[in-house]
Amino acid sequence: MVVKTQAIPSLLFFIQFDRVAGTKFVILLKKSKMTKLSVNVNKVATLRNSRGGNVPDLLKVAIDLQTFGAQGITVHPRPDQRHIRYDDAKGLPTVVTTEYNIEGNPIPEFLDLVLAIKPTQVTLVPDAEDAITSNAGWDTLDNADFLKKVIAQFKAAGIRTSIFVDPDLKMIEGAVATGTDRIELYTEAYAEKYLSNKEAAIAPYREAAILANKLGLGINAGHDLSLENIAFFAQEIPDLLEVSIGHALMSESLYLGFETVVKRYLSLLA
Repeated sequence: MVVKTQAIPSLLFFIQFDRVAGTKFVILLKKSKMTKLSVNVNKVATLRNSRGGNVPDLLKVAIDLQTFGAQGITVHPRPDQRHIRYDDAKGLPTVVTTEYNIEGNPIPEFLDLVLAIKPTQVTLVPDAEDAITSNAGWDTLDNADFLKKVIAQFKAAGIRTSIFVDPDLKMIEGAVATGTDRIELYTEAYAEKYLSNKEAAIAPYREAAILANKLGLGINAGHDLSLENIAFFAQEIPDLLEVSIGHALMSESLYLGFETVVKRYLSLLA
């Protein structure tokens, strides 16, 4: 009997041939969903704002990214609106035909914005108002009561919820008690260690993901993921539902173009 392994996107199976009987058997081993790519367009707004006017056109970029294969659009409006403006966040639903993810610290203004827009997903991030970029996940134990109240409001409005967390098992356990649908693993530490020791870099994330799956939490990931490190991360994290990528994708696209880069990510996530 000859055994051959074949793979197609989202499917792994054995094909067995019985030479005597001339019979072919197909045995399904694994079926999983491809990890979705949500593109963070903050840096497009940063470029536009640096000059004034409407070049580049954020809405047109969002349309094009989806045409090229992006399965979601992410924005992270900050209180000073230094890149994504609240008006941008309100305008994007007119062109987003995939999934719309809004990230941010749930201050009152952000809460009102999200409840008015009702995006596909809201991702809660504990960043300070003056933070250049997100730099830590939630302490889900110390902020449990606050997160429960905020998440309950979003879920009552039919919005899928996710909270930004470090790959800390206690924080994963604490996330369950908040009522969130998903967690987003903060991947800066993975990206920093990847080149020197990718096994050590992925180990805490793999452990966190296994626990999250066991506890019934969906898993997203984001921060400093790139064409260089995304494939290994996606291969090693079980049931990774979504990655949100902005800075690296925009930087890579300066050389290669949006269409090429989006398609490269999709192939690495398959």
